Amino acid sequence: MLEPRALHPGAWWVWALGLAVAASRTTNPLLLALVLAVAGFVVVSRRGDAPWALAFRVYAWVAGVIVLSRVLFRILIGGEDGGHVLFTLPAIPLPAAAAGIELLGPTSAEELLGGFYDGLRLATIVLCVGAANALANPKRLLKAVPGALAEVSTAVTVALSVAPQLVESVQRVRRARRLRAARGRGLRFLRGIFVPVLADAMDRSLQLAAAMDSRGYGRRGHLERRVRVVIAVCVPAGFAGVAVGIYGVLDGSAGWLGVPMLVAGLVVAGAGFVLGGRRIRRTTYRPDPWRLPETLVALCGVLACALVLVASPASLETPVSPPSWPTLPVLPAVAVLIAVLPAWLAPRPAPLVEVAK
Repeated sequence: MLEPRALHPGAWWVWALGLAVAASRTTNPLLLALVLAVAGFVVVSRRGDAPWALAFRVYAWVAGVIVLSRVLFRILIGGEDGGHVLFTLPAIPLPAAAAGIELLGPTSAEELLGGFYDGLRLATIVLCVGAANALANPKRLLKAVPGALAEVSTAVTVALSVAPQLVESVQRVRRARRLRAARGRGLRFLRGIFVPVLADAMDRSLQLAAAMDSRGYGRRGHLERRVRVVIAVCVPAGFAGVAVGIYGVLDGSAGWLGVPMLVAGLVVAGAGFVLGGRRIRRTTYRPDPWRLPETLVALCGVLACALVLVASPASLETPVSPPSWPTLPVLPAVAVLIAVLPAWLAPRPAPLVEVAK
């Protein structure tokens, strides 16, 4: 029985990104529904009681809006694509400057299915990122990033923690108003909530800035000019290579645009991170350990992604013209099911009270 503790946040992000890449490779609704079920089950099984653990519900609402908006967009400008017209709306022709696009008009089953599949794929990717946000502590993730990304990681961490902090501030202000028997509706009620929440957010920002300044966060060491030039070239070039490599992998392109470019970009960016880390002098109090559960969780995400990438592209696509019932391919389904193992391999998170101690 594993001792309750917080898993390294990097392991959760590797697992979630592997699952997201696997979802981006398919439009099969059965596979995407399986990915959603796996991500939701792992989140329910291994999330704690911290404020950021509630983020998955917000991402679920965003995912639902994405699917609905994609379907409505196909109805709006999709037009007829195939011979199975379901209904016809009054057409609204646009001016010639809009390339002859016509709004509304006939809507076919092929268009609706295409919009639904595309929206479901994007919604699944968003939910995978939401799962990582719900499982990983963003403040602990800040300690694990390389020193070269200290400023960028600080901004990302603050951005990820804004929503939970605002929800907590709103709840605290509402409790205070109920204790004072304050009532109201409309603009007066919003003003009574907005001003205290804004003041609380500013106070927290000032306290965070003072704490970081008192600890010397972001202090830079001296490096030679040529080393700084190498860092300035390696990091952007590595990121560009990674972006091109990811596009090649997701697009299924053969040759050097796929895996070779991705590996080369990672190597160049890694070299830039190592050199750039020498500029930042910082210490880590109680660094998060990387143990066997972290390795197993990360491997589950990587293995799921790898098996989906090597699967036949035909088994990952569901044709919409003509419409056909989707089938569940064996290898991609097994790959996605591997990603559910962290629900048992990862230790249960420690209660927030114990973490604070």
